[in-house]
Amino acid sequence: MEDIALFLIGYLIGSILFGEILSRSKGVNIREVGSGNVGATNVARALGKKYGLIVFLLDMLKGFIPVLIAGLWTGWGSWGVAFAGTGAVSGHMFSLFSRFRGGKGVATAMGVVLAISWKMALLLIVVWGTVLAITRYVSVASTISAVSALVLFVIADYPPPLITMALIVSVLIVFKHRSNFQRLISGYEPKI
Repeated sequence: MEDIALFLIGYLIGSILFGEILSRSKGVNIREVGSGNVGATNVARALGKKYGLIVFLLDMLKGFIPVLIAGLWTGWGSWGVAFAGTGAVSGHMFSLFSRFRGGKGVATAMGVVLAISWKMALLLIVVWGTVLAITRYVSVASTISAVSALVLFVIADYPPPLITMALIVSVLIVFKHRSNFQRLISGYEPKI
């Protein structure tokens, strides 16, 4: 029962779409600008890098806080952590407060990883930054980092609950980037 409670806590926190809230406070409907996504990348394009960074950090906290709560409550390799992390990312992607629409979950997933291991989070930031520097595509860097997280969790021999969470989250992130893949194929995906 506590696992379900932790999933719901994660989901509700994850459902707060800071990109949408911040953009509205600036008189911008972020869903009608750029890619239409509520995440940090589109906010940065619409409002500037400063606001993109603010949204990124707030979205990271949405993953960090529920997993921190779950880790302290049920232990760091537990199903509680897996449920809380999966709930937070799912909430961001399918927000209860925005008709089950949301972002792509990358920053929130990074917050989940950061709560579990700062070393793993740092390694994934290096992967993301390296791929971005080579390709200049945020979407490519994000999806490769998501898949890399799963691989690294397996290599590091994390407990089965955390590997299961990494699998679900990486599949969701790749799924949410399907429109980016279509734009990549057609040559319309914007570079940074």
